[in-house]
Amino acid sequence: MGGIAAIARAAGHRVTGSDRNVYPPMSTQLRELGIELIEGYDADQLALAPQIVVVGNVMTRGMPVIEAMLDRGLRYTSGPEWLADALLRERWVLAVAGTHGKTTTSAMLAWILEDAGLSPGFLIGGIPGNFGLSARLGEQPFFVIEADEYDTAFFDKRAKFVHYRPRTLVLNNLEYDHADIYPDLASIQRQFQHLVRTVPASGRIVCNGDDAHLGQVLAAGCWSGLEMFAGGAGRDGRGAGRGGRGGQGVVQWSAQAPPHGDFSRFQVRYQGRDCGELHWNLIGAHNVDNALAALAAARHAGVPIERGIDALHRFQGVARRMQLRGEAAGVKVYDDFAHHPTAIATTLDGLRRSIGRERIVAVLEPRSQTMRLGVHQRELSAALGGADEVWVYAPPDLGWDVNSALAPLGKRAHVAEDLDALVSGLARDLVAGDHALIMSNGGFGGVHARLLAALTARPVAGGHGSRSAQ
Repeated sequence: MGGIAAIARAAGHRVTGSDRNVYPPMSTQLRELGIELIEGYDADQLALAPQIVVVGNVMTRGMPVIEAMLDRGLRYTSGPEWLADALLRERWVLAVAGTHGKTTTSAMLAWILEDAGLSPGFLIGGIPGNFGLSARLGEQPFFVIEADEYDTAFFDKRAKFVHYRPRTLVLNNLEYDHADIYPDLASIQRQFQHLVRTVPASGRIVCNGDDAHLGQVLAAGCWSGLEMFAGGAGRDGRGAGRGGRGGQGVVQWSAQAPPHGDFSRFQVRYQGRDCGELHWNLIGAHNVDNALAALAAARHAGVPIERGIDALHRFQGVARRMQLRGEAAGVKVYDDFAHHPTAIATTLDGLRRSIGRERIVAVLEPRSQTMRLGVHQRELSAALGGADEVWVYAPPDLGWDVNSALAPLGKRAHVAEDLDALVSGLARDLVAGDHALIMSNGGFGGVHARLLAALTARPVAGGHGSRSAQ
């Protein structure tokens, strides 16, 4: 919604917005754009007499501003529908969908198009380092959008992405998530099937050829051009494995990485041809898949593969995706958006491959609705298993027993019921040479800055030295 507000502002509208507990980097971006932010959801803000109210999916019946909007008969719409009507119908939309990697892949794709001189518009759920903002109008015809499967609004329970009508569609992966919206995986797959049906025959779908759940989606019907990628584990296969059109697709895009490497360097292959080596600052097998998807989508928009690879050499990543927030007392503190077991595991794997035997201390806030409902509690210990020590924030209202979920980790696991205890415990136990990986899809109460401050203020004590994983 912050990105939509930025686009509306750039289009010449006066924009105000309401929310609670807005945190950087979005709060900073809104302030710099001159967008007035109103704290809370009181009806008084409608005294501005808006020409249209754009309703986000956090809004529900019973909120004073919503009740007043309905009582007064004001014109209203959802964010995705406003965007579709005001902008997307005139653009070549490149949409990136999937459970994981949407933000990073969208940022890569927008940067490739930008570097090729195409000046795309974009709407991304994060701040790409190459742009410094999450949304812009851009120039005709291209518009890159992060295509979310979450529902649209209280009056429109379809997935957001069905409004976007992409000509180029990336399907990164598909797992069960959003347990507050969808009862099972099949219900999410139906939304993805609706999305596939909106891609024209002259369009293109770029799909993860190793994802069985996406293979089932495409097996239900695919009427567009199709290209498959499979590269994150250093594979270079010909068949689509478990995915594709019912498992019968062919992988056009693959990658070859050095054995046991951190995937910061790999060879890009298209239809069996070496297209060039990508050497960048990102790590992890998941980012290899993200890169292949972005290169394939950009090629559909006319950017040669070699030009795309060259652009990705200068890709600066996305805020809150393995972002080094600082170093204090010899401890590096990272911020990452991971909040699903698969994302947690792949993020840890990438960091482990990069730093070798140095200690990783994983810090997790189970903040997403799916996590808070306890859907993934049985998978949590395995996902965090790549860390040397684990700290999990478990507020009293969480609703499930974190200690039991982490029991397989034994003495490596620590649970904190308040943020002060979490920060003080970490500041006490971290030593020079450690890597503190903080994972949350929210602001996490400013834990990153608080931990860095606590480490900076910590007195030098005897016996504290660097140590490696055992």
